[in-house]
Amino acid sequence: MQKKFRQVAKVALVLVYFVIIAGAVVRMTGSGMGCPDWPKCFGHYIPPTEISELQWQPDTPFKKGQIIIVDQTLQVAVEDFNTGSSFDRSKWKTYTKHDYAEFNAAHTWIEYINRLFGALAGLATLALAIFSLKLLKTNKKITFLSWLVVFGMGFQAWLGATVVYSLLEPVKITVHMVMALVIVAFILYIIHETKPLAERPKTHKNIVPLLWLVLALTIIQVVLGTQVRQFVDDRIDLLGEAAKDQWLTNANWQFYVHRTFSIIVVLLNLLLAQRIYKYKLHFLKINWVLAFLSIEVISGIAMYYFDFPFGSQTVHLVLASLLFGVQFYLLLEALSAKRSYKSS
Repeated sequence: MQKKFRQVAKVALVLVYFVIIAGAVVRMTGSGMGCPDWPKCFGHYIPPTEISELQWQPDTPFKKGQIIIVDQTLQVAVEDFNTGSSFDRSKWKTYTKHDYAEFNAAHTWIEYINRLFGALAGLATLALAIFSLKLLKTNKKITFLSWLVVFGMGFQAWLGATVVYSLLEPVKITVHMVMALVIVAFILYIIHETKPLAERPKTHKNIVPLLWLVLALTIIQVVLGTQVRQFVDDRIDLLGEAAKDQWLTNANWQFYVHRTFSIIVVLLNLLLAQRIYKYKLHFLKINWVLAFLSIEVISGIAMYYFDFPFGSQTVHLVLASLLFGVQFYLLLEALSAKRSYKSS
């Protein structure tokens, strides 16, 4: 049973990472407001593909909650009805949560796919929680954490809605990203704690403090990175897509701290790897850490020196979340190995 439960947890983890990837694509393409409402999209469960679907038309049925664009405002149908020969304002109310009233089919569907991945990940974590009930008698902590993940996903969905309603406020985007990493951490903990004891490494060298430091710096880098990304988004709005060579001119202080910290992060991870290799600690995931970190650095250099090659921003963000996940799991292994060594 525990083996099957662990498999479900791994599926949930993969789907959560798919949500992170989809979210990165949303940011790269500027599709965050592709769906101006939540959880529906322009009042539809399946979003429109043509602007004509969001325009008032005579002799047309509309459902309650359906949204159209009228005079650069969003108008919501107050009931089910068929339109007459002229626009009847009494049948509509102005959408008041924000005043963004634009339609771009590509942006809408990118954001919609992001939400679909979120729904799939939510179902996967719910399945995980239901499966965990069978472990209630033997491991109450795993059951508790599994249900905590479900509530975390619900909170994350609510955060997603607040991001839309705030017109992509930077602070809320950052909190949304950090919450995704918290959910990843909970699922990784569940996966680690259901791993057979015989498969866990043992060590006589305490690298836990260094791992905590490395992980903390990665989290700081992620937070700073979201702030830098918001600065870049603002520059894109100001200068346009064609002026990539100017996006980082007169950069904010977060960019320079982010760039400096990257050097410290690399050096500390190399120190960590040196200790693991020197003392033969058998923490094989350090190889993944070094691989992700290398590509992360390359993508960062590419954005700065080669004017944001296509996909580099998405790769940079996704790899940061993957790096966090592997480092966190490595920390769990080190903590477990330390306990095993002390008790042996």
